[in-house]
Amino acid sequence: MKKLILILAAAFMITPAVMAQPGIHIGVKAGANMTKIDGEGYNQAFRFNYYLGPFLQLQITKGFGIQPEVLFTQSTSQTGTKFSDIYTEFGPEYNSHDIKLNYLTIPIMANINLTRALILQLGPQYGILMNSHESLVQNGKDAFKNGDFSAAAGLWLNLPLGLSVSGRYVIGMSNIQNLPESNKWNSQAIQLGVGFRF
Repeated sequence: MKKLILILAAAFMITPAVMAQPGIHIGVKAGANMTKIDGEGYNQAFRFNYYLGPFLQLQITKGFGIQPEVLFTQSTSQTGTKFSDIYTEFGPEYNSHDIKLNYLTIPIMANINLTRALILQLGPQYGILMNSHESLVQNGKDAFKNGDFSAAAGLWLNLPLGLSVSGRYVIGMSNIQNLPESNKWNSQAIQLGVGFRF
């Protein structure tokens, strides 16, 4: 959380300098983050969470730009009723067990202008796990890797007065499991949010 506060503070400190540059805008966004872990032994229903943080829009040409973001992203999921049967190192108390993972996610989106207000967004995202010691553990070893590489795609709609609404689908490309098992765990998320551009 301290890292997030420092990043947000730095973003707001550089806002005046950024706003002075043509084609460059800074803003903040927040919204719902519906997540699940796609893997054997997990409940496949999406769980409701949230995300928030700053973004930077760099307009390179009339129809194309780049949008890096730094977001605090909460992710929750639930193990299935037979989780301990599949992963025998865990006891039955881990069946139907809620898992909460907090990430510092860094998406770098390509902005493709479909119209003057509607933008198609595509790009990679890297997530840094911030609470690994609070996750599932096996003999003192973290069950989740410290990083998660994903691909993201969505739509961004600019509204009057600097407001925006957006929707995004994020699918994990890397195996986030850190256990000596063959089954892969991949993250998935559906994000809906609002933003304000200075």
